[in-house]
Amino acid sequence: MEIDGNKFQQMCVSAANSLDSKKTEINNLNVFPVPDGDTGINMSLTMKPVREIRVEPGTLSEAAGRVADRVLRAARGNSGAILSLFFRGMAKSFKGLDKADSKDIAKAIRSGTNEAYRAVSKPTEGTILTVMRGTADTAEAESEQYQGDPEAFFERLVDSAEEVLRQTPEMLPVLKEAKVVDAGGSGFVAMLKGMLASLRGQDVAAAEGAEADEEGKTRSAADFGEIDPASITFAYCTECIVAKSADFAGEGKAQAFKETIAPLGDSMVFVDDEEIIKVHIHTNDPGRVLSEAVKYGALETVKVENMRNQHSALVTAEAKSGHEAGHEAGQAPVAIDKPVGFVSVCLGEGVAAAFRDLGVGEIVTGGQTMNPSTEDILRAVRHTGAAQVFILPNNKNIIMVAQQAAEILAGEGRQQAIVLETRSIPEGIAAMLAYDESSDVQANREVMEQAFSQVHTLSVTRAVKDASIDGMSIRAGEYMGLCDRKIGYTGVSRRVIVLEMLKNYPQASFITVFYGSDVKPEQAERLQGDIKALLPEAELTVLSGGQPLYDYIISVE
Repeated sequence: MEIDGNKFQQMCVSAANSLDSKKTEINNLNVFPVPDGDTGINMSLTMKPVREIRVEPGTLSEAAGRVADRVLRAARGNSGAILSLFFRGMAKSFKGLDKADSKDIAKAIRSGTNEAYRAVSKPTEGTILTVMRGTADTAEAESEQYQGDPEAFFERLVDSAEEVLRQTPEMLPVLKEAKVVDAGGSGFVAMLKGMLASLRGQDVAAAEGAEADEEGKTRSAADFGEIDPASITFAYCTECIVAKSADFAGEGKAQAFKETIAPLGDSMVFVDDEEIIKVHIHTNDPGRVLSEAVKYGALETVKVENMRNQHSALVTAEAKSGHEAGHEAGQAPVAIDKPVGFVSVCLGEGVAAAFRDLGVGEIVTGGQTMNPSTEDILRAVRHTGAAQVFILPNNKNIIMVAQQAAEILAGEGRQQAIVLETRSIPEGIAAMLAYDESSDVQANREVMEQAFSQVHTLSVTRAVKDASIDGMSIRAGEYMGLCDRKIGYTGVSRRVIVLEMLKNYPQASFITVFYGSDVKPEQAERLQGDIKALLPEAELTVLSGGQPLYDYIISVE
């Protein structure tokens, strides 16, 4: 027995569903008590578009190419980006093949692993990469004995991957200290298990609440072909998926949204899940529905169809992870009419305003727990209308996704994207302050990289669970002070933590404080006075950033 295109695609759909069902479990393996990355959610969202591809006869080469393209563009976070590269490598190996036996599969797994390793500048052992490599080693060593039996072959691969995963705490001390296995590696095992389930004829089904057709795949739009136009009271079938903001996380937290839009139409299906809201409603006022939706989080997908005309008219683009502009699908490409543009990833209206004031034309809403996809960044770069575009990820989990977007753009040949590896909002601000419009792109890249490398980033957030990190005991609900992304202080007073961190920088010349959505203006004013008293020689700026999760983000130069 060999795997053809149809079967491979079914395996990938099952893998996507398996990841989705395990995303919370994978998230709970996060080592740090900071909401940093959401590995399970990122990997699940990366694979999600695979479920929307129609399973139809075709070669393995064609099916693998479709899967790789969808996953690459949807990639979120480091683990999601690595997973997307794994599928891209597999697609390269399967190119030109109608079917694959165990030897072909082994080669494809090695190709996928190599593709992922090449993209990571400093691979860390004990992560998803290690689990991939261990699986590839087993696949190559043992593929011959499983010729003609892909089910038994994948059983062996799952066993091998699980064994490597169990060993990850011995390879990465921080995992051992926290007594967990690697989250990304766990997601990779969940994916393999989904593929194995498909080979056994027991495909993992989509989570309850997803709309599926008779073949069991997730539908992205309803079929209105048999509707009598004369019987339609409400003209527009409006559907959207909302990735919930932190304020509405958890099941049943969006009841007010449901009650507001229910009178606007009929045929409503409303799924209020832990992380997402899925809405389907027939209405004459789709704009009102979408305006209400964005109050609860970021729009992931939007579709509006005119049922009276019996044809789909996509009037809004997919706005995955809340890309601010929501550029419409089907429009002509934006004209390239300026030499240089800027795209910044950030959260909070005040933070976004600061980047705009410095010349950033396109903002991609994202950051901690809201990693944008490759497609989000692509859309933003294209909309700048600039020949050369600097991308500021401002988060270590977004850098690889931004680099993938730059690679896709290079292949298109219309725009060049330059990814500055900024890992925080202060680093992004410093880079923009250093930009000199009279210099060329390469000179600016060098000076901007030099500028953000000299900035210290301090931040205050709450721990989401008990943990022991670097010998420091942290309790859920306590505030934590991070100096350049390393936990240095804990306590019950965020003000005290800020002042303790700043004592380490007595020579600071410039300090900028962005206070978050949970900080009152009077609290920020009091802190401003305290900082002036502590460091009277420093030039101090305090701004309302409006960012969630982090009560304070502080730049020190």
